Amino acid sequence: MTDARWPARRDGEAPVRHAPGTPCWVSLMVHGPDRARMFYEALFGWEFRSGPQQLGPYARALLDGCEVAGIGLLPPDARLPVAWTPYFASVDVDRTAEAVRWRGGTIGVGPLDAGEAGRLAIGSDPSGAVFGIWQASVRLGSRAVTGVPGAPAWYELTTRESERVAKFYASVFGHTAQPEVSADIDHMTLSVDGRPVAGIHGMGGGPLRDRGPYWTTYFTVAGLDDAVDHVLRLGGQVLERPHDGARGRVATVADPEGARFSLLQGP
Repeated sequence: MTDARWPARRDGEAPVRHAPGTPCWVSLMVHGPDRARMFYEALFGWEFRSGPQQLGPYARALLDGCEVAGIGLLPPDARLPVAWTPYFASVDVDRTAEAVRWRGGTIGVGPLDAGEAGRLAIGSDPSGAVFGIWQASVRLGSRAVTGVPGAPAWYELTTRESERVAKFYASVFGHTAQPEVSADIDHMTLSVDGRPVAGIHGMGGGPLRDRGPYWTTYFTVAGLDDAVDHVLRLGGQVLERPHDGARGRVATVADPEGARFSLLQGP
């Protein structure tokens, strides 16, 4: 449960503000955060910094001094999956949370404060896919990290209701939804100010692995085959073997607690 990239700023660098609706943070809540941190540290080379304390045992992952993700302890009474959850930027998390409810979604956590870093909420869209909302502090921002091995590269929602769900995200976050012109593929791209930020993949009546609709986070890797082998050596599993995708070679894997994510080697 977390937020949009918050105080990741180097000395002398100006804070970066994320446009509303932009995926700005990704967070993983697990039963064993220490083991999870060891797994991702070995896989991506992440370093960790504790806090904010308001989120319980929580740590932010850093690449080259910039925060890229967070890992925390899943509360025993939380009705949340062990999964990577993307957070979308908002200028007012309370108003965005209200819009989620009005548009047929639900808010399960918050809105609540995360110290001086900002304010957050966790909800689900009308199909049940979990996502977060993050309002960064006016004093804090982060330098964007993209295209670097170990950094988030893309976010994809798998659902049976692509058109309905696309309208939900467009109305709540201001996304523009562009369908892919194909008779065989049900896919839409969500954009902010003309810039693609996420995708929606419709499964129709196809299987969703008995877990319902879900968001998948793609992380950049330098070499896909080596990264997949590393996942296996670290106790993870491979759900989809390496194959060519729209954004490069990709494989879907899971960590030792079953949190799924994808590895992307760009063209």
